[in-house]
Amino acid sequence: MSGAQGRRRKIKTGKSLDLNSFSVDVAEEIKELFKKKTKYNKPRSEGWCIPDPSESFTHTAQQHGCLQALKNSLNAVKNQLSDKNLEVWHQHTSFTNRAGKIIAQVRVTANAEICTQAWCKFYEILCNFHPIPDKVLQCGELNSVHLCEAPGAFIASLNHYLKTSSSFCDWQWIANTLNPYHEGNSTSTMITDDRLIINTLPWWFFGSDNTGDIMLQKHLLELQHLTRNMSTIDLVTADGSFDCQGSPDEQEAVVAPLHYCETVAALLLLGEGGSFVLKMFTLYEHSSVCLLYLLNCCFREVNVFKPATSKAGNSEVYVVCLDYCNKEAVRPLLSKMIRNFGPDITSLGALFPHTLIPESFLTQHENVCKYFHKHQVQTIKENLQLFQAMSAKQQQRLEQLRDCAVEFYLCQFRVQYLQRSKWISKNIIPGCAVNCKLFGPRKQAASFNERKEQQSMTWREKVLKGCYREEAEEHALQGMGTDCVLEGPARDCDMNNWYILVGPQLTTIKSTPFCDLELLSHLNEALEQSELGKCGSAGPLVRPCSSCTALMPSSILSEVLECSQPDNSACRQGCRCVVVGSSSLLSHVPEMDKTLVKITLEPPCRTLHQRTLHDGEPRYQHAFLTRILLALQRLQAGGSLVLPILSAFTRVTAGLVLALHQCFRSVTFRCPISSDALGPVAMLLCIDYQQQPNGQLLTFLEDMQCQMSTFQEPDSQASQILQFVPMEVLLKGALPEFLWNMNTTIARYKLHLLMEAEQRLLMQKSQIQ
Repeated sequence: MSGAQGRRRKIKTGKSLDLNSFSVDVAEEIKELFKKKTKYNKPRSEGWCIPDPSESFTHTAQQHGCLQALKNSLNAVKNQLSDKNLEVWHQHTSFTNRAGKIIAQVRVTANAEICTQAWCKFYEILCNFHPIPDKVLQCGELNSVHLCEAPGAFIASLNHYLKTSSSFCDWQWIANTLNPYHEGNSTSTMITDDRLIINTLPWWFFGSDNTGDIMLQKHLLELQHLTRNMSTIDLVTADGSFDCQGSPDEQEAVVAPLHYCETVAALLLLGEGGSFVLKMFTLYEHSSVCLLYLLNCCFREVNVFKPATSKAGNSEVYVVCLDYCNKEAVRPLLSKMIRNFGPDITSLGALFPHTLIPESFLTQHENVCKYFHKHQVQTIKENLQLFQAMSAKQQQRLEQLRDCAVEFYLCQFRVQYLQRSKWISKNIIPGCAVNCKLFGPRKQAASFNERKEQQSMTWREKVLKGCYREEAEEHALQGMGTDCVLEGPARDCDMNNWYILVGPQLTTIKSTPFCDLELLSHLNEALEQSELGKCGSAGPLVRPCSSCTALMPSSILSEVLECSQPDNSACRQGCRCVVVGSSSLLSHVPEMDKTLVKITLEPPCRTLHQRTLHDGEPRYQHAFLTRILLALQRLQAGGSLVLPILSAFTRVTAGLVLALHQCFRSVTFRCPISSDALGPVAMLLCIDYQQQPNGQLLTFLEDMQCQMSTFQEPDSQASQILQFVPMEVLLKGALPEFLWNMNTTIARYKLHLLMEAEQRLLMQKSQIQ
């Protein structure tokens, strides 16, 4: 065992800080690492007051010369990273990160729930600033709201802090985030880790449209209404951000509208004396100047803090605001800010004109920016130097610094062990995060310059140069899906908890818990940009691939009949099998006696919009459900159902697969049944029908069908059913893995067909030229 390992084993939480086992210079450097904070000091002679609301949004934002110079200076240093491979650079900075070992040690030593970097950062904030108001300890009641909170590490960190300290109180919380289950949310703006969310769904607010977008005014007002039963809100946290890898030099400007909306929400929700914790980045733009000035006018104390567990080379800082003391004074301005609420706020003009911001504040703000600029630039330059060459002596010192940081963190903040029984989530349902880990996308890291170059590539070039080339070029053989079976019927689904959730119509399927998201992104890009999309809607748009082998309807029928129950007398007398499909597909199904019933289901109209909607198109969902009901009404016990399916990306289609799982002894799929990338390429095979004893399932589906029908009427609002089976149910048991395997198979095959067709078009063009 090495000395470092031995030292980690001996760490005891709750003891006094003692760094004598480390050299003086190592101990001093780590102490400084944990002191990156500044505080605005309001001058007594000059009060910082909220400007006249009539001046808001009436002036163009004015850049501040000193702050823009800091921005340009920082970007010049960051530009030296543009040619660095992202994965290699990340590995390097992970090693040079003084706090790099803290998370793993806290996870083990303290048994921390969802122990991520965010957990450790917020624990630092809690211990440094004590944002829980004193009155909470007196009344014994704490109410908190957590914005942009996925995956829930701030909540878990706060729970750990409360349960292991003397802060005993009755705690209620509500959280908001972009809904990881909403198919219209982009993966570039959303965190899909739902370990806490799936086990605490009643406490998560996604708004009336189910997206969870806090930048919508209606959601802000709905959240205010939702929290009306809380006596007062004592703490609001906002940890939101966007993926800015495409424009890292403008990160602050890109995220500014989100910071505005988070701040408005906090000022609206918080009670007197409450605290607000807001993640920001650089503070150089006029929008940030206005926001910081407003917060200083509303709170007794405003701090800017860089947690030690936040990587020192990035721009992330936390604005910690204590004691909300000006709620009445801010109301007139807040009303105007709410009226101008949304993602386009920066186009409306400056929150405050430059002339109304006191010089005393600007001077302090510039000093704050200089302070964090200095630390960030020093870190990047050091990382660049060590990236070129790192001696054994430097490596040894870094290891000592990292071990010292662990000792400091655990002892300084007195991190204690928490029993699993006191966690928020009892890990009843693993959530889709488990699927992401097992089958998730193999992301290819690249440098910033390489990623910029990729933006000019065609969809086909991206696939060929990416990690899905092998799957996209692989030809399909008969029998895909034979090893993927849902054994049923599922009997553990309590339909009393099912409910129909309605929202605005989907416009495209950007994400799903039931498929490889990067593969889905490639498929969507192919459908949008392919030359095939410029063809007419008549006739097949994708010619068959000569090297792929599609299953014949007759062979599928033979397989199903072999698996059915011939000894069942009811089945022999009635309908033994129902085959659903297009008229062209059914024409290849051999005629039989009354034991075989054919039901026509034509594929949806081939428009570009509907192609990227996959199974999310409302008319397709209605037709799919209608055919299922027709089939179940015809089938006798022991019968089978053969049903083509576009995909099961949406929660609605996933719920219908679950409904079939409840009705049949086994459900499997076969692919390919077609060589048309724009139509159904897979077939569900549902074997041995088990009639439901009380008819509850059929009644529920019939009611849902009627509701779907109303959305088809011309004068109806643009709404559709988004979900009818709770996510807690859809993510239980064998269903998620079945859907993942089926959807991934479908997406890969469709992408393959498009690749082959595109290649033929390119060859034809080259021959013509």
